[in-house]
Amino acid sequence: MEQQRTTGYGKWYWKIGSWAIAHRKLCALGSLGVLVIGVLLFRQLPQQFFPKDLQYLSYLDVWLPEDAPLEVTAGASRKAERIIREVAEEYGREHERPSAVLKSLTTFVGGGGPRFWLSATPESPQPNYAQIVIEVEDKHDTNHLVGPWQRALSAGVPEARVDMRQLETGKPIGIPVQIRVMGEDIPTLRAEAERLKAIFRAVPFALRIRDDWGVDCLQTVFTLDQDRAAAAGVTAYDLQASTAAAVDGFPVTTFREGDKQLPVFARMRMDERNVLSRLDDLYVYSSQDARHVPLRQVATVEQKFEPARLRHFNQFRTMTVSCFPEPGRYPSEILGAASAELEKFRSTLAPGVMMEIAGEHKEQVNGFAELSVVLLISVLLIYVALVVQFQHAVKPVLVFAAIPYGMTGAMAALWLMDAPFGFMAFLGVVSLVGVIVSHIIVLFDFIEERREHGAPLEEALLDAGIQRLRPVMITVAATVLALFPLASHGGPLWEPMCYAQIGGLSIATFITLGLVPVFYAIAVRDLKWIAWSSAATDAEDVHVSPSPEMVPEV
Repeated sequence: MEQQRTTGYGKWYWKIGSWAIAHRKLCALGSLGVLVIGVLLFRQLPQQFFPKDLQYLSYLDVWLPEDAPLEVTAGASRKAERIIREVAEEYGREHERPSAVLKSLTTFVGGGGPRFWLSATPESPQPNYAQIVIEVEDKHDTNHLVGPWQRALSAGVPEARVDMRQLETGKPIGIPVQIRVMGEDIPTLRAEAERLKAIFRAVPFALRIRDDWGVDCLQTVFTLDQDRAAAAGVTAYDLQASTAAAVDGFPVTTFREGDKQLPVFARMRMDERNVLSRLDDLYVYSSQDARHVPLRQVATVEQKFEPARLRHFNQFRTMTVSCFPEPGRYPSEILGAASAELEKFRSTLAPGVMMEIAGEHKEQVNGFAELSVVLLISVLLIYVALVVQFQHAVKPVLVFAAIPYGMTGAMAALWLMDAPFGFMAFLGVVSLVGVIVSHIIVLFDFIEERREHGAPLEEALLDAGIQRLRPVMITVAATVLALFPLASHGGPLWEPMCYAQIGGLSIATFITLGLVPVFYAIAVRDLKWIAWSSAATDAEDVHVSPSPEMVPEV
């Protein structure tokens, strides 16, 4: 043991450790600066729930106005296909791969395709919608092509709302930035939604701002006269069913042709449906008996501009204002830039209107809350196990003292690599707890062994660091080196977790071997939380020298 104190890294560790224990209060106070730096770095990190993983597939949503016919939608989708191919060819020429970028394009007009990914929910059939599924030859190209594709499509297809979408790895979110406005009065919801849009338009990197109701469309409205309808024996449901059967068609049977089933509908002829006055001649059939009456006797027909679709959430009429961040930015940055205006908007909402932040922010808050509960339970269970092992309530606290410093290393690594703090980075920080605790337990085990043999406090603390330095460094080096390939080639899904673990383990190792002896000495000598039955503790701040005279004779 004496040879290890006077040669190699043991000599340097003994000198530095002796000075740190002698100036333990100064070292402990200085270490608080590391925690402050960690907090500042964390506040500068962008927040992200789940990063987009490397995928061969991406897809494009093409939305036209609500009254657009199927032919117009098909024309817009063909124009989008041409732009996608042109951008892919240009990208291939820039990277010397002119014919090995785009593998296939699959277009669905009038509705979404079959579910090809768990988080990609198909849209219901509607003539103003088309979906284009894009497949590339190399999955590393998808992240680089999404931005150019979106810019080219926004400029090249101005008649449609075009959204490039990457496949989501975690829980499906949809549009990343969403604010819900809930109430009952439609004009009030419209006005509040326009105020929200103005807030997002003031953020320079918020793109494609819209609401999910769309523009008001000219619609035929039937107003039922309740008194006349009751006298005639018809209800509002009868009016709705009769007009729908006449205009949209009523299913009467199914025709089978080979392996296909074709529905057969009965409805008015095209020339009759195009004349509004003919709707007055419709008959409303009662569902209670065989009576039927002309529509003009129980209802009035007029045309109004009304929302094309009404959406509800938690039984309230809900209009969702949403937007996308520009490529290279995060949804949390949009909410951060607009946070002050959003709080002012919340405080000035019209009576009867509620506001709720949805999208990625809501899922991130819920996910972090669940993971925090798991972390808290794990820490409590580890603490109970350490109390049983050490037969002491304070020593486990010293074990946990180095954990915040490891988290500071994780924040520093994320900041240096310009990576966001999200669910995967949080998962990497949580996994650090177990690794750091295991390293400190190895250190504590040697300290307790030396204490039982009556060694002086400083000698036990520093010998523990010298003896455990090699196995701890080997373990950390093996883990960190094994994480480098995943961090380099694992894609954006795994990068934050690897960076957090690499930075956290690297910093926590030095903190474990340097600050844990200092904290232990403070707990013994200054706070008197731990009793040390050695004559060496009677003299305060004894400096231990590695000279042979201080080695007890056997």
